[in-house]
Amino acid sequence: MRADRAILFKLATNERVEQLVKGLPGGEENAWRAASRYVAGRTRDEALEVVAEQLGKGHGVSVDLFGELSTDPADAARVVDEYLELAKLVPEPPADVWLSLDLSHLALDVDPAGAADLVARIAEALPPGRLLQIGAEDTARTDKIQQCVLEVASRGLADRLGATVQANLLRSANDVDALISAGVQVRLVKGAYVEPTGAHPYGEPTDIAYLRLAHQLAASGGRWSLATHDGRIREAVLLALGPVPVEQLLGVRPETLDALHSRDIPTRVYIPYGPAWFRYWIRRLAESRGA
Repeated sequence: MRADRAILFKLATNERVEQLVKGLPGGEENAWRAASRYVAGRTRDEALEVVAEQLGKGHGVSVDLFGELSTDPADAARVVDEYLELAKLVPEPPADVWLSLDLSHLALDVDPAGAADLVARIAEALPPGRLLQIGAEDTARTDKIQQCVLEVASRGLADRLGATVQANLLRSANDVDALISAGVQVRLVKGAYVEPTGAHPYGEPTDIAYLRLAHQLAASGGRWSLATHDGRIREAVLLALGPVPVEQLLGVRPETLDALHSRDIPTRVYIPYGPAWFRYWIRRLAESRGA
């Protein structure tokens, strides 16, 4: 399973593979048919329709113009323009709408300081109570992501920031302390990337780490949420700690979120959209292998 995941993650970042699949007769149509379960659409307007649908079911949403691994600051600036427009067009509060973003989409690898400035621009455009939720990426970027989030939080924007912590990383207990101390909301995930070092194995070690981090977060008094499709882990946390907010991905066990909502547990759906849908779909396939 580990080998399958590693291969699929490599495919998800390989432009040539995407071009080959889409170039086959019916290739793009068939790929989109499979991907559309998990992706809100190719365009912002299509995503906003899904936003309205999920809000109508009583779920909060977190909307992401999916993209990653950019090395072009000019492209990063265009991404920010899209987010600023998105911030204007999503339903106004009290509608429970957050935005979500991977920092490598803002050329974090080549300009960390510039990425922090861009994150701050988006956060400043959000009304109070609305968050920009920063996604997790591979461990080679975890330090840069953490530093960026804490830098933007230090500018008086902590109340508009969320960060994702991966339970499988050995460093995560310290990261939780730093984020909560800075006033940043924490989204706790198991962790999907195949890491060469610095990580617990998948299975029981990661599950135990997840439970420990959940109790650490609960004891901290900070803002946090569960983001997992593992029903055993989710229910263990809910039974022990009460109605913690639960987040899930669009298209993955939607009936679970509906059932949680009926139990008065706060729920949120991650809603990705945009032209990078093929890579996002391959990532979903990778994360389903042995997670």
